[in-house]
Parts: sequence; structure tokens; C-alpha cells
Amino acid sequence: MIPVFNLFGKEISAYLIMGLIGVFAMMGFGLREAKKSNVNELQMLSLFCWSFVGIIVGGHLMYGVTQIQKVISLIHNFEKITSLRQFADCMVIIFGGSVYYGGLIGVLLIGFLFCKARKLDTGSYFDIGAMSVALFHFFGRIGCFLGGCCYGIEWKYGVTYHYSPVEACNGVPRFPVQLIEAVLNLILFFVLYYCHKNGYFKKMLMAVYCLVYPTYRFILEYYRADEYRGFLGDLSTSQIISLLFIVFTLAVIFAVNHKKLKAKKSSEPNTASEKDPETKKTIC
Repeated sequence: MIPVFNLFGKEISAYLIMGLIGVFAMMGFGLREAKKSNVNELQMLSLFCWSFVGIIVGGHLMYGVTQIQKVISLIHNFEKITSLRQFADCMVIIFGGSVYYGGLIGVLLIGFLFCKARKLDTGSYFDIGAMSVALFHFFGRIGCFLGGCCYGIEWKYGVTYHYSPVEACNGVPRFPVQLIEAVLNLILFFVLYYCHKNGYFKKMLMAVYCLVYPTYRFILEYYRADEYRGFLGDLSTSQIISLLFIVFTLAVIFAVNHKKLKAKKSSEPNTASEKDPETKKTIC
């Protein structure tokens, strides 16, 4: 675990470095696949750029949700805020972190609106987006591990942190939950790529991602020890969001299939009328 690197006398965040590597890998892969799939590369690039807005805004807003107690405390003590600087410091405390699920929701929302506004085939762009997101998240989770901001439960065979910004994390061997998730993200990327290459789940790969990732994320949450992400009862905020993701995705799949089936039935000719002219006359 190395939270910072020294480069030319300056400290650079390991999380930031891995995040940037993930961004370049995601965009490079996504644009290559867009070209191979006859998807407009400039539109794909624009979608990536707008997605970064969703990642930043959604991630920080969701972090604020996990800090709901601090939000309530700020509201109750708002009269004690005497300057804009104090208010800004409070906002940094409440919204200064980032939650992956919030960024993912932001990406999905902006991506959907982007495709609809430009009259693009949402399914084709989201197929490429699903693979790209999984690839980005692989590097992102390695960054989380190196940064030490989130960490696993105590485990005698685990990794011992020494430089984590969270003092309680240091000096204790811990289960490398972020590395496990990184490996699973990479496996998911290859599975999605295989499906895309062979035509499986065409225009539904984002739905596959939104079913598979929340499933193993829900399980891995039991092996995390950092509690700043928030809890509601016995479940962490991320576990609750995982369940909501699965339910919502299944609902979307059902709605899409129902719409397709309804459209197919309405386009089918009246077989009996076409085959039997006498029947047609009787009906008339």
C-alpha cells in the first residue's frame, strides 16, 4: 500500500495515478471498439467526456448521502456558520469524498440523456460503455488499495498497512478486498468483451454489468472494515444500492422485452384472414 509517490520532489496520489491510467485505458479501448463496431467515434468520445461530469457530480453527491448525519448536524447548527469559508469547509467534509455507485448512476443517467438527445442507438453505445466501465474500475480499485482510504477486515494472512490516512487501519493485517474486487472487475471486463465479440446479449451488456457487478459487490461488502461509507441497519449503503440496482435492472429488462413482444405482435398480419378469403368476408 503506497498512498503517494514522490516524483521530482512532489507527492502525487497513487489513487490519482491509477485513476488516470484507468481513464486512458477506458477511452482507448472504447474508441477502438467503436471503430470496430461501426459506432461513431466522435460521438463516443463526446459521451466519454460527458460521462466524466456524471462520475464527478454523482460520486460526490452519493458521498454526501453516506454522510447524512453530518448533513443533519449542519442543518441544526447552521446559525453557527459565520463565514463563507466555514460553509465551504463543511461542504468539503460532507461532499469531499466520492462513492463509485454515485458516479455509475451519474454516468448511466447522462449517457441515456446524451443518446436520446442526439438520437443515437443507446444499446450500441452502452454495450461499449459497459466494457469500458469495467476496465476503468479495475484500475480504480487498485488505486483504492494503494491509497488505503478503504480497507478490508482483519485477517491473519492479509496485507498490513503502514501509511494509510486512516490510523485505525495501520499495523493490522487485513483482507485485500479491493484487490479481490479489482480481479473480479477484470474478469467481468473479459466476459463482457467475449459476449460483445460473439454477439451475445447484444445491446444489453450494460444490463449484464448492472446485474453481475452489484452481486459480487454486495458479497464483498461483508469483507470491508471501513465504515465511513454509511450503514442503514445491518446493511451498508453500497449493499442497499446493489440490491436496488439489481431490482431496477430486472425491471428495465422486463419492460424492454415486453415492449418488443408487444411491437412484434402488433406487426404480425392476421394469418387467418390472409389464408381464408371466405373467413375474411365473414369478419367484414
